[in-house]
Amino acid sequence: MSTDQRFFDFLKQRIGLDVASVGPAIIERAVRQRCIALHMVDNDRYWQHLLSSQDEQQALIESVIVPETWFFRYPESFVTLGRLARQRLAQIGNRRALRILSVPCSTGEEPYSIAMALFDAGFAAHQFKVEALDVSPLSVQRAQTALYGKNSFRGQQTDFRERYFSLETDGYQLSGRVCEQVRFTVANLLDPALAGSHAPYDFVFCRNLLIYFDLKTQQQALDVLKRLTCEDGVLFIGPAEGSLLSRLGMRSIGAPQSFAFCHSHEPAPAARPVLAEFKPLMRPQPPTPLPPPANRPFAPRPQAHAAPKAASTAEDPMVLLERIATLANEGKSTEARAVCEQFLQSHDPQAEVFYWLGLLSDVQGQTAEAQVFYRKALYLEPQHSQALAHLAALLASQGDTAGAQRLNERAARNGRSAQSERKQ
Repeated sequence: MSTDQRFFDFLKQRIGLDVASVGPAIIERAVRQRCIALHMVDNDRYWQHLLSSQDEQQALIESVIVPETWFFRYPESFVTLGRLARQRLAQIGNRRALRILSVPCSTGEEPYSIAMALFDAGFAAHQFKVEALDVSPLSVQRAQTALYGKNSFRGQQTDFRERYFSLETDGYQLSGRVCEQVRFTVANLLDPALAGSHAPYDFVFCRNLLIYFDLKTQQQALDVLKRLTCEDGVLFIGPAEGSLLSRLGMRSIGAPQSFAFCHSHEPAPAARPVLAEFKPLMRPQPPTPLPPPANRPFAPRPQAHAAPKAASTAEDPMVLLERIATLANEGKSTEARAVCEQFLQSHDPQAEVFYWLGLLSDVQGQTAEAQVFYRKALYLEPQHSQALAHLAALLASQGDTAGAQRLNERAARNGRSAQSERKQ
């Protein structure tokens, strides 16, 4: 076992983190930073300190966790919540307040968005309560201060800031009316006692967490989420996790851009035609394409059908990649695909474009097509970490554990090689 493998296994055991989902370099950098902060001369000494100190264990976890959230992320889901919450309150005859869970809640933007959305939908304070859980005490502490900078306000619709925040010297302070609706707790979703200590919730938000787990941990986490969600409740997840939930026994309620699921044996509430749903976990970094070998398995598009490549008419490739990311973040799957095609018609193939096409197909449940695109991305750029991670998760969900393991090992080797090169 390598020195780094010990830390990979520690994080897997404590928070379920699959190293292939974030890349080994992220964890190795966190370990190195903690060694420097503690004046540890090597990883062996730090490892011994880690085992003996719960505070240091939490510090390492904090170093690996990088919150990426903002208010009203995936806005359609909050519109859907308001509609379904009104139906749910009528269903239970207003006998109790609605129970809503946000896990992991990070620095609080999501649970506070839930409260603001329900206030905007006309709910009174006594009609709902929000529970917010996160494994990070630091994130929970920041959430409880309810003071936010400009980075927490993204997108075109920020009028809620005028209604619920006051501008202070250090940032925007959330109103006490909203803060009183949310209760924060430090907790781990993978804690076996969690589901048993919480009554089921009418609505559960768990965004972009499952994608960081391997298949076994995904199943374990989803089992907990199912038990935390009422039999006729709704679970809101991240856009790249929809196909996973479908394979593991839940189904979409059919609310476009909401990424909302219910127990598969229950009638879907207010089902609507399912439209394409997509928002990526994060904006990928600009690609670094590798020149394809001579025996490439797919041929370039014939020049007779390609758009002219004159500098005066063809858009800059980085501009097109930025547009793909923007459209995807706005949930405009069809438009994002069209720009991908535009890129391939006017420029040489790049791994990043095929990765986007793969993810777009993946979240729509088009698994065979997604595999083709992921493999094309890896053909052009064998070290593409996101394509490796998503293809591995896809293979694992289909029962190909050997194929998924090979890709995970490949991702780990690539990360260690990249780290070694940076040290030279």
